[in-house]
Amino acid sequence: QVHLVESGGGLVEAGGSLRLSCLASGSIFSFSGLAWYRQAPGEQREQVAAITRGGSTTYRDSVKGRFTISRDNAKNTVHLQMNRLKPEDTGVYYCFLDMGQEYYWGQGTQVTVSS
Repeated sequence: QVHLVESGGGLVEAGGSLRLSCLASGSIFSFSGLAWYRQAPGEQREQVAAITRGGSTTYRDSVKGRFTISRDNAKNTVHLQMNRLKPEDTGVYYCFLDMGQEYYWGQGTQVTVSS
């Protein structure tokens, strides 16, 4: 059983930066995909960024040029660097792991961007 733990969320002013981290408790070297999702109150959860096993990345249009997803294989960790944050980036951010036959979600970390 793989457990994901997010960290790095908080309150930041518009234009500021945050770096989210997701630590996996078990080996995920054979993963299919890793992604960050976010969910604002009353809205559906949406994918923000994703990275495949081969290293290809995709981003939601609204965060392109501002967010960067990366993986540290040695530390079994995936990061989301968020720059030039906007109030509309506010929400609970979740780490997601696709192992092909298994799926895992983190507990989420709150990101609040003040205007």
